[in-house]
Amino acid sequence: METKNLGNTQVKLPEVGFGTWNYFGGIAPLRTAIEQGACMIDTAENYGTEGVVGEAIRNRREQVFLATKVAPRNFRKKDLIAAAERSLGRLGTEYIDMYQLHWPNYTVPIDETMSAMEELADAGKIRFIGVSNFSIDELERAQSALSKYRIVANQVRYSLIERTIESGLLKYCQENSITIIAFSPLGTSFARLRSADPQGELNRIATAAGKTEAQVALNWLIAKDKVVAIPKASTAAHIIEDCDASGWRLSQEDYASLEMKIHYKRRGSLEITARRTARILLQHFGRNI
Repeated sequence: METKNLGNTQVKLPEVGFGTWNYFGGIAPLRTAIEQGACMIDTAENYGTEGVVGEAIRNRREQVFLATKVAPRNFRKKDLIAAAERSLGRLGTEYIDMYQLHWPNYTVPIDETMSAMEELADAGKIRFIGVSNFSIDELERAQSALSKYRIVANQVRYSLIERTIESGLLKYCQENSITIIAFSPLGTSFARLRSADPQGELNRIATAAGKTEAQVALNWLIAKDKVVAIPKASTAAHIIEDCDASGWRLSQEDYASLEMKIHYKRRGSLEITARRTARILLQHFGRNI
């Protein structure tokens, strides 16, 4: 498994990790992922998977880069620190490698939230601070609220068929040494990714390279600077397949062909603003999920 530096640190992340959103595969696939080198495991208090992750990493803690997330409803300082303690308990560990803000919360001052994150880091409860689903403006405000630490990663949706971050966020993170952790890297379903490929370009390139279509789709992502992927898999066979997306590269012509021939979504500024406004309204009315 090839690795990349986490943010501006010397810590190495595997190009392909393991995501646990809507994961129901149990302990065995997670342990297979660790054995195959996909040793970054990502979870969240909202996922309901911290318990199974904790079981999977028991007696393997030092082999794993463990990431979890705190929900926006817990962004007040006292609530955030309590949420971290609950996550530590469910995960059965004394520290979290990277603690992430799951979404921006527009009803809690970011200074208060980041003060709690720094307190956790000072206490050795977390090693690194990350965020998820943050825009450039939100990243800048969050970083400005930190006095001693850097935001090292931003976890966002990114795949061959969802390329909104290419409108500016990807370049910003690359230029500022913020790792992009791509969730749903094969689309929300692989069938949907295939349906966006009417010319069969994935199959053509995969066949020529002696790889699978999923491996090609993942490799397109991890070939990019500062980008790692966290696919989800429920069987050992799929985990091994995903891990084998690392360690090789296609030609620039093949990458360009994938980008040109596979239909993709790139949300415009109006849609992004509308979605953010809807989240702000929900949060102001007490729906801080």
